Order: sequence, then C-alpha cells, then structure tokens
Amino acid sequence: MSAADPLLVETVERLLANVCTFDEIEHAEPEGWSAATWTALADAGFPLVGIDEATGGSGGTIFDAAAILSAIGRFAAPVPVAETALTGGWLLARAGLALPDGPVTVVDDQSSITLVGDRLQFDTTVAWARHAERIAVLATANGSTTVVSLRSDQVTVTPGSNLAGEARDRVVCNLALRQAETNIVDITSSSLVERGALSRVVMAAGALGAVAQMTVDYTNQRHQFGKPVATFQAVQLHLITAAQSAVRAQMAADIAVRALAMGDASFEIAAARVIVDDAITLGTRAAHQAHGAMGVTREYPLHHFTRRLWAWRHEWGTTRDWRRRVGERSIAVGPDNLFAFAAD
Repeated sequence: MSAADPLLVETVERLLANVCTFDEIEHAEPEGWSAATWTALADAGFPLVGIDEATGGSGGTIFDAAAILSAIGRFAAPVPVAETALTGGWLLARAGLALPDGPVTVVDDQSSITLVGDRLQFDTTVAWARHAERIAVLATANGSTTVVSLRSDQVTVTPGSNLAGEARDRVVCNLALRQAETNIVDITSSSLVERGALSRVVMAAGALGAVAQMTVDYTNQRHQFGKPVATFQAVQLHLITAAQSAVRAQMAADIAVRALAMGDASFEIAAARVIVDDAITLGTRAAHQAHGAMGVTREYPLHHFTRRLWAWRHEWGTTRDWRRRVGERSIAVGPDNLFAFAAD
C-alpha cells in the first residue's frame, strides 16, 4: 500500500516478526487466536487505525488500515484486526457508539438478522466471537438501519473454527433492543459487506506474497541432482504462477483500496474479490506443487497461509456472489459504454 505511512508499515511488520512466530501460530490454534499477538498490536493502537480519533480510534487513513491488514496476511496473524478496524469497529464508530478496549467483531451474514417486534434475533457463525468484547450488528427494519452493540453476555456463543483454526463461533441472539446500545445510521448492508470483502482481499494479497516468497526460498535451498530445484523448468513454471498470483492480488487490492478512499468502490471491490479468489486457487496450488511433500507437513509454515487463504475465500460472500455482482454491473452499464467503464 504505497500511500500508507512508511513508518507505520515498518513498525507493524517488525512487531509481527517478533511476536507472531511459527510457534505462536501453532500454539494459538487450539484457542482460535493469538492473545499475545493481539496484545502487542493493541498496545501500539494498530487495531483501531483507520478509525477517526474523535470517535475513539487511532486515526490514520484507509491506506494505513489496509497496510496493517496486508501485514496480518503476510504473517498469518490469528487476530481480529480486520473486524475491529474495517467492519465491526467502523460500524460502532459511525453509529457514535463506544469502542471497547478489546476486540470487536461483526455479524457478516445479513440474511440471518431479523427484528421481530423489539427483539433482535439471529443464529449464525461470527468470526472471533468468543474473544470479542463487542459484537456489532447492522439490522434493518421499517425503512431504517440500526447499529447494535452487543456484549458477550447478551448472546450464546458456541466455539467453532475455520479451516485454519481461527475462531469462527456460532452465535445465537434473542434480545430486546432496549437492553443493548443502539443507534440509527445511514449505512447500507452492501457497504458493510463490501468492506468485509475488501478486508479479505487485502489480507489474502499479503498472504499470497508470503507464499510466493516462501516458495522461491524453498526451491532455491532444496537441491536435486546437484543443483537447486528452482533451476528445473517444471518448477520454474510453478514459481512464475505463484509470483503472478501474488502480483495480481496485490494490484487488485491496491485499486480497490484507492477506490474506497475516493468514494464508491462497489465495482472495484467486487472485481478485486473475483481476481483474488482466482489468484488463491492458482497460487496455492503452484506453491504446494513446488514444495512437494514438505508443503503439507505440520512442521513447515506453508499451511499457515494456504489454509487461511482457502478459508477467507468463503467469507463475506462466495466467488459466485462476487462474479454475479461484476456481471450485473457490467450489464447495467450497457454495451455502448462498457469499454469506457472498464477503462475508467
């Protein structure tokens, strides 16, 4: 993220390199997150970067927030920074509701949320719910949209996990709104979903970059027949595919973040999600092919990244959902304006 503060990027990467080690990620999996990594990031104010200081955040731009999320992906950090900064925390701040000292998460499945009379009801999977101090909910009824801030003792949480072992918990809520902190906002569910999808795009771009570099390093260190396997033509094809996938993902993420900074980024985020989902498929396959059996061992860190990448593909909408959005927007533009629209 070239527009991000270089000192911020350097600092967060140094911090993650020190605390979010291979052993820490391994030890964190049974709990669904790394408390040590979260504490180190929170002490430096990183989880609230991108949220205005006037609303309780750490300040900074969307480029700064994206740079931190990219680093989260590059280090496979099992912490709810995306939810605290870009979605759940953002919702609370926009609604004028207090941000807690600890993690924030958000209900991403908008179809699961209902308002029956004065009662908020949902039963769905929520990222990091068991570790969050607040769960943000965007509920729509009778033409108005309300942000609800829930405490952990106001819902029932059943622990679960995604493919990478990150906390993805079942949360059941049946609560009278008067018992929760609420405020009416002018935020649409689409804008929330887009920000959520963007968080996965940016983290995936960071993770794919790490995967590509890891694959280059390994194939240069591994020797067969007296020379590095990276010199073999078949392996070089895998290296090229992994590198191309990482670059495509990073370009798509950069364009989407820049569009969001300028205003409406609905098309750019949808397109980025499609591009990144394809890059994940090709890049992870190429990396595992180049690594061979080593890539699927527990003791080697490749799986920390590839399992996350495949888990993130299924969060905040599926590839089919985002392809449909790109198609619908392109059709709406019309054939006479399609070239100008794509070139803009």
